Amino acid sequence: MKFVLLISFLLLSSLNAKIQLIKKENPDSNTTLLVIAGIHGNEPGGYFAASILETHYKITSKNLWIIPNLNKESIINNSRGIHGDMNRKFSYIKKGDKDKKTIDEIKKIILSKKVSLVLNLHDGHGFYRKENKGSIFNPNAWGQTCVIDQCNLKQDQPFGNLNNIAMSVKNNINKKLLKKHHSFDVKNTNTKYDDEAMQLSLTYFAVTNSKPAFAIETSKDLSSLTEKVFYQLLAIEEYMNIMGIEFKRDFKFNEKEIGKLINNYGNITINGVISFNLDNIKKSLSYIPIKSKSNVFNFTHPLGDVKKINNNYSLYIGNKKITTLRPQYFTLSKSCQDSYDVIVDNEVTNVKKASSFEVSADFEVLESKNYRVNVIGFQKKGHKDESGIKIALKDMNKRFSLDKDNRLYRVEFYNKNEFCSMLMVQFK
Repeated sequence: MKFVLLISFLLLSSLNAKIQLIKKENPDSNTTLLVIAGIHGNEPGGYFAASILETHYKITSKNLWIIPNLNKESIINNSRGIHGDMNRKFSYIKKGDKDKKTIDEIKKIILSKKVSLVLNLHDGHGFYRKENKGSIFNPNAWGQTCVIDQCNLKQDQPFGNLNNIAMSVKNNINKKLLKKHHSFDVKNTNTKYDDEAMQLSLTYFAVTNSKPAFAIETSKDLSSLTEKVFYQLLAIEEYMNIMGIEFKRDFKFNEKEIGKLINNYGNITINGVISFNLDNIKKSLSYIPIKSKSNVFNFTHPLGDVKKINNNYSLYIGNKKITTLRPQYFTLSKSCQDSYDVIVDNEVTNVKKASSFEVSADFEVLESKNYRVNVIGFQKKGHKDESGIKIALKDMNKRFSLDKDNRLYRVEFYNKNEFCSMLMVQFK
């Protein structure tokens, strides 16, 4: 079963929205794993893994909480932290710090009575080795590690033996390596005594409040994002196994299938009247009919977000800019239909607004006094209303297609000079 989530963003407030916390819970237990990704915006292995965990895993026993994009603004900018290092603000943060609201909120989540163990997902430089074996393989590297701040919490703390748990996870990961040099190890920062910087971190805040916490660090020097996500998910599954969290996934766990999931960007819906898939979209789309302000963008992908740049709207999945919308501003009509009759390959079909239909030969939108039709890219001139006209792929100008294959086009509906909605016609 594939889980589809609808993530909503009001354009003017999306970057200041509350933390996106997804809960997958069962009534059998209060045991809960909290997975946090995206504290550093330039470490995509963590947040793309969390997005797959969110959309393609079903938790059948105990509980999983996921925050896929803690530092949203830095993710869009592919920056470690545009307001400074967010993972160095958990001991003290100034009142005026722009990360303060996020830090205060994530602290409350971590300290929730239900949270049993915390994982903080990162990509780190190099490949950690206890002995110095060169500029990439050395004790100062962070990549391919299960990081702990100390060996143990108090004796009666469930999952409090941090070292034993991390050792078990790394041993099981090392049985499933894609390449031999990808091996994992445990890195104990011994934070309280040896690492002042880590004393300011999320995991140290957790352990000093009696919450078992670990960081998973995949290497930035791995050859692909797919490899990073592979190891992140592998590690998360090992922690779930230790906690007795049972799960099912809707994909085969291998590099090829994970690569496909990473490049599945899902759909976007704008103001409830425009909807299209982002997987094969062109880099720029012009004359998109939207409001001049207060547009609502809904993504099915957990990492979907939007940023206004020079009066255009760039759509992102994580740190990947998928396309840019160049708008044409309209008032949204309040007198529009919820569906439209279209003759598709000689058969009348009722198509709901903000949806799509497939065509083998041709289509024709039935005429109505309630709307005017504009088929974007239709080449014949002299038609103010393009309903009642049979249209085939050969009649379309490829320059106006939405997709890279030049087979997806827009059918727009207007009530006088106000915009109603858009259908997408997909030529087979």
